[in-house]
Amino acid sequence: MLFQKWIDKRIEAYQSDLIRKYCDEIESMYMKMRGWRHDYHNHIQALQASMAMEKYEEVNAYLRQLNDDLVNVDTAIKTGRVMVDAILNGKINIASQNDIVVNAKARIPDKTPLTDVDLCVIIGNLLDNAIEENKGLSVSDRFIRIYIGQKNTQFYLAFTNAAGKKHVRHGSLFASSKGLNHGFGLMRVERVVKKYGGLFSADSEDGGFTAELLIPME
Repeated sequence: MLFQKWIDKRIEAYQSDLIRKYCDEIESMYMKMRGWRHDYHNHIQALQASMAMEKYEEVNAYLRQLNDDLVNVDTAIKTGRVMVDAILNGKINIASQNDIVVNAKARIPDKTPLTDVDLCVIIGNLLDNAIEENKGLSVSDRFIRIYIGQKNTQFYLAFTNAAGKKHVRHGSLFASSKGLNHGFGLMRVERVVKKYGGLFSADSEDGGFTAELLIPME
């Protein structure tokens, strides 16, 4: 009983830290968007001045630069939930910074019962684990595949990532060399899924790790 309470406190502390990091990522994304909008009128004035002086090549170069900036600001993945978009795109950006190729397809159905917080706990934990696992591999071997959508009457999520050696299974979870918090991540995902009456499975093999989640839509 005491050990279980200790585990619960550690998981609660870990989740709180996770949510704080998510909020920081969301704030960072919206700060970039606000900054771009604030500069919008300055960009228009600069373009008008160049056009008046018939500096058309300069205008084209300026427009190309603005387009690149806008691509960086705009979210690459749109799931239908703003908070989830921020977390998912934030993690994909971190993966890109670590030379990890990400293939993602994500759309959250309207009837999905999970709250934004629970969705972010699941996505954040699984992607944090996937990124950490990839960072220990050669750049040419790194990859993450994400699918979030509907499968029949179930909300379905699948995360596959490159990995090193096969992890040792303990019950429904796996031992980790990344420390206690890393192990708490999968435990937290499993608890969230069970709360909604869903199924969580994970499979570890040499070279790869896959986690799949099925949660009833009604």
